[in-house]
Amino acid sequence: MRAKRAIWAVAAFAVIALAIAGPQSCTRGPAGASVGELARERGLSEADITAALKTYLPTGQLDEYVMFSSGGHSGQVLVIGVPSMRLLKVIAAFTPEPWQGYGYGAGGTMEALEGGLVNGKEVLWGDTHHPAISETDGEYDGQFLFIDDKANARVAVISLKDFETKQVLHNPLMGSDHGATFVTPNTEYVIQSSQYAVPLDGSYADLSEYQERYRGAVTFWKFDRAAGRIDPSRSFTLELPPYWQDLADAGKGPSMGWVFLGSFNTEMATGGIETTGVPFEAGASANDMDYLHAINWQRAEQVYQSGNGLRRIQGMSVIPLDVSISEGLLYLIPEPKSPHGADVTPDGRMIVTAGKLDPHVSVYSFEKIQDAIANETFSGRDPFGVAILDFDAVLEAQVELGLGPLHTQFDGRGGAYTSLFIETAVAKWSLEDFTLKEKIGVHYNIGHLAAAEGDTRTPDGNYLVALNKWSIDRFMPVGPLHPQNFQLIDVTGEPMQLLYDMPIGIGEPHYAQIIKADKLDPWLVYPEVGFSPHAMASDPNAVSSGEERIERNGNRVDVYMTAIRSHFTPEHIKVRQGDRVRIYLTSLETIRDGTHGFAIDKHNINVSLEPGESEVVEFVADQAGVYPFYCSEFCSALHLEMVGYLLVEP
Repeated sequence: MRAKRAIWAVAAFAVIALAIAGPQSCTRGPAGASVGELARERGLSEADITAALKTYLPTGQLDEYVMFSSGGHSGQVLVIGVPSMRLLKVIAAFTPEPWQGYGYGAGGTMEALEGGLVNGKEVLWGDTHHPAISETDGEYDGQFLFIDDKANARVAVISLKDFETKQVLHNPLMGSDHGATFVTPNTEYVIQSSQYAVPLDGSYADLSEYQERYRGAVTFWKFDRAAGRIDPSRSFTLELPPYWQDLADAGKGPSMGWVFLGSFNTEMATGGIETTGVPFEAGASANDMDYLHAINWQRAEQVYQSGNGLRRIQGMSVIPLDVSISEGLLYLIPEPKSPHGADVTPDGRMIVTAGKLDPHVSVYSFEKIQDAIANETFSGRDPFGVAILDFDAVLEAQVELGLGPLHTQFDGRGGAYTSLFIETAVAKWSLEDFTLKEKIGVHYNIGHLAAAEGDTRTPDGNYLVALNKWSIDRFMPVGPLHPQNFQLIDVTGEPMQLLYDMPIGIGEPHYAQIIKADKLDPWLVYPEVGFSPHAMASDPNAVSSGEERIERNGNRVDVYMTAIRSHFTPEHIKVRQGDRVRIYLTSLETIRDGTHGFAIDKHNINVSLEPGESEVVEFVADQAGVYPFYCSEFCSALHLEMVGYLLVEP
């Protein structure tokens, strides 16, 4: 890494020197223009040229890091190279995506989406917020990715072997979530917490019964790494007070076994501007303090496994609030009003929170939290009987940073970086002496920020990306709906340097994590011909060359088909109107990037067949007619000839 940066620095100074020396001293550029002339014509400064060199990757060179970002309202996940800031892929999660054939007939993708049915109904959009990479000993291991859907309280599991979604689950206890998805240090559990309180049993309750009937919740979804799936039968939920729970972070090192979960609206405001004249934003931010939840998840796991006091609500195992209190599973810690982030330091000794309406970050000591619990140093109890730890007894420090602090990341060198939403800046401060070091302006209204491995045990401290909500004057106007703006910042030295603006023209991305690229080990082709991406194993229905056939059993027709450049076998499928047709598709390709598609005209079917993949498509041939099917991925010189006919007899 240092060698690369040295090369960049030398190159930058060489180009700048040439530019200063004049065109006669410079290498000739395109159309005869010298490097110096190009720099002057475009008005490029020394900082501009340095930034360009730090982000430029010549063809064939690969990024050092990969960033996984939520895709916001698209319901998907964005994969972005760092430092190039090139969009590499969009991973389909909660929303059908035709290029990948996700939700357009392929059996595995249909099964994943059906796992996310909400009260039996299809919900084909999602509001993705917080991706989480699987961890081992508090470090990203590059094996799995998890993402939440705030709008519908769903979580998805993505394998980073093929970058495809394997499972979608709906949490029936929650109306929406925000504190998801976060993982415990060895990915024992995927954490999902509710945002806006609702009755957990899904029943109706008037807002006048808010304190009696409404509740929050945090679910610990048990992850089975070998199966690559969440196991609902081994998962459990803690009932929480009806505050609005927010972001979570799991402890590590000395704080291993605990989870810290922010919340707001401890006022338990219920809005009603049309009658009360008090809007939610005023009612829910009246108190000077809200509550950080400190949850002993390892002890909660023991309580769940014992079965003592558990309730079954909508098929979920729930630890009631009174049991959490009596068993010492849940404590509340005052934090300045309207907090958002809750971030555990790399050494696991401190927890950093930020209140949007307070200019400070508050730093809590885990050791002091444990002492306060042991000595019952409480300032009281909330209306539900949960102990409130004394604020001064657990506070390590407060650092004044600026207006609208939200989220914090770390660089592994004792530096912390906090986004300032109102001030539209990133503040760098010290975990050692708790002082502000510097700020850098961003464009504009930053929400989350992501540092290279910045929420692990050993952050890299090289790059930071500001995830900005507005772009205003940064890019070419494309109508009233502007793109978001991801800004890459070099944090290796002082001052921090803004390197690159990346427009994001999809959804409203929220949060991201950045992993070293060499920790990822994706397949380039599937391990064998006839491999099922959904089962992540050999498909018993896979078809070998020479075994293609069509079989009829009553009104069901099974088609065993192969695809290879540049033909399908068989090419003619003749059925009768009303038949249920099942097509088993196997790609015989074994070379990298040799992808085929399978699309049937007018049937809402499109499957992506990567090399070696086996899939199944099932539909009812309910309309008589002639329907071409073809390869929808340009695969060869004879791509247009890779076609066949579905013939549906009346």
